[in-house]
Amino acid sequence: MEIEIATIGGYEEVGRQMTAVRAGDDVVIFDMGLNLSQVLIHDNVETERMHSLDLIDMGAIPDDRVMSDLEGDVQAIVPTHGHLDHIGAISKLAHRYDAPIVASPFTIELVKQQIEGEQKFGVENDLIKMEAGETMSIGDSGNVDLEFVNVTHSIIDAINPVLHTPEGAIVYGLDKRMDHSPVIGDPIDMERFREIGREGEGVLCYIEDCTNANKKGRTPSENVAREHLRDVLYSMEDYDGGIVATTFSSHISRVTSLVEFAKDIGRQPVLLGRSMEKYSGTAERLDFVDFPDDLGMFGHRKSVDRTFKRIMNEGKENFLPVVTGHQGEPRAMLTRMARGETPYELDDGDKVVFSARVIPEPTNEGQRYQAEKLLGMQGARIYDDIHVSGHLNQEGHYAMLDALQPQHIIPAHQDLKGFSGYVNLCESEGYQMGRDVHVTRNGNLIQLVD
Repeated sequence: MEIEIATIGGYEEVGRQMTAVRAGDDVVIFDMGLNLSQVLIHDNVETERMHSLDLIDMGAIPDDRVMSDLEGDVQAIVPTHGHLDHIGAISKLAHRYDAPIVASPFTIELVKQQIEGEQKFGVENDLIKMEAGETMSIGDSGNVDLEFVNVTHSIIDAINPVLHTPEGAIVYGLDKRMDHSPVIGDPIDMERFREIGREGEGVLCYIEDCTNANKKGRTPSENVAREHLRDVLYSMEDYDGGIVATTFSSHISRVTSLVEFAKDIGRQPVLLGRSMEKYSGTAERLDFVDFPDDLGMFGHRKSVDRTFKRIMNEGKENFLPVVTGHQGEPRAMLTRMARGETPYELDDGDKVVFSARVIPEPTNEGQRYQAEKLLGMQGARIYDDIHVSGHLNQEGHYAMLDALQPQHIIPAHQDLKGFSGYVNLCESEGYQMGRDVHVTRNGNLIQLVD
């Protein structure tokens, strides 16, 4: 059976992920994402008013024209998790393919919301929920199966899809952290990865996220960030002024910790911002979390401002607002607060907790710098980097290679410079660039089996 891989997006940048695998006549697409920085967007900004061709020209969504060179029929579109750099282009591109969208329950609900938020492309693909640990047949040959393996990331319900073919398994390894004690959900299923590495023809190809391949050691568990956050907030228990926190809206584990610790120090948590309401509301509705009954979630600007007025009237010392804006996004809640555009008044000594790191990209760094400067000008004191990454450091990469023993490796989720650390790591394990490590770019085809 011929095996061919199209590296469509995410091979020259972090973002707009899209990869297609052809096994014989059957094609499976993994991810359809946005490059958020290209249109200066993050959690709190929508793109439904923009046309797909404009977004392709801007480098914001994958240029999928290479799909016409794949001689097969698309049988499934499979997003790995609910971050916008993996699902944000589905509402723009999925209608081009007569195939269902198959994803884990939380991810499929976020995809549904993306599609409903933009009707003009008429995306009517079937939506199929599949749990980690389940398998489904792909195409009519009976020789190709799709399996979901549970992984841990900075969003709940993430999976790594595995395409089982007669030539071996194709493991699509974006995005994960090797967390054996997550705050929400099950640990990464390393036992299953090891089984896949030993089964049948083994692993023909491993496509891997290289985000932290230059960082030594292992990525800490989310529990490490949780304890750091607990220590920081408990240290503020006797402070009688304002405390504000921000984190990734999609990071439900972190939001859950903020809500819990706010209660512990005698403050009423409240979630503010459109994306904060969207992700946490969806997680609660699907029973991934059980928030307190009195937790307020407000996304509409008027509702947010009414809540800020209530906080000012009843006393800032009684509340902990958890707001959007961890990257300094211009229209997010925290940035509006820093510019004095909300009823919430910051005073000297007020605390602002960034439970997120700056995404290492010039746009983010500039926006975050400006937001912190504006907050400081109002007298706020910044607590930053209370966070752990959602991606593998070097030891995690070594562990995955040891478990899977892949015949071929394709680095992804970086630019060419970012691939270098992972290539060096692979070569230290006996692989060789140009032979079995395939460094590629967007729009290329890689023929693994003729």
